[in-house]
Amino acid sequence: MTLPSEPMEEKTGSPNPGEPDFFGEREFLAVGKLRRPHGVAGEMVMELFTDFPERLTSGSQLYHGAQYKPLHIKKCRNYDKGLLISFVEVQDSESAGLLRNEIVYVRTDEVPALPEGEYYHHQLLGLRAVDEGDRLLGIVVDILETGANDVIIVRPGRGRDILIPLVDAFILAIDLRAGEIRIKLMEGLLPDEVIDDTDTSP
Repeated sequence: MTLPSEPMEEKTGSPNPGEPDFFGEREFLAVGKLRRPHGVAGEMVMELFTDFPERLTSGSQLYHGAQYKPLHIKKCRNYDKGLLISFVEVQDSESAGLLRNEIVYVRTDEVPALPEGEYYHHQLLGLRAVDEGDRLLGIVVDILETGANDVIIVRPGRGRDILIPLVDAFILAIDLRAGEIRIKLMEGLLPDEVIDDTDTSP
């Protein structure tokens, strides 16, 4: 189960990537953060959020800031663990400095579709997590990248978050249209606070 990492932010004004308002329309996907000017010609160091930097090419359009203002890529090249990037709208280091620490985005409707069985992180955020008996466990609020495999964080209506590895042993199905991810519960997976507390007394 492959999940390319693409932190996202909603158009509704979520304060940080990875902290979306799940009731808004997801229109923009964060792909990086502009760190600092590099040189005097408007080039900037960009931290990458996306696993697909090869899609950031000359002529591509990005968006920045709370108003998602457009920026058109002039040039970009690999630099350390990120990129050196310049924009048509930015001509010098002073103008570049005004963009320091700005998040840059692409539109989600411009993100290429993945092969069947693969998902972007932003597609899973906000899904309802249900068990085999259709019991609602909570809402997927975040995804941890552990190295071995990704782990979804499910937030129930009460109690502690539930951590579920994104592997076939636990994930029975993902239905984006229905807005659900079906979980196979195993002993010890649920914290005590959210274990089914249905009254079974005679």
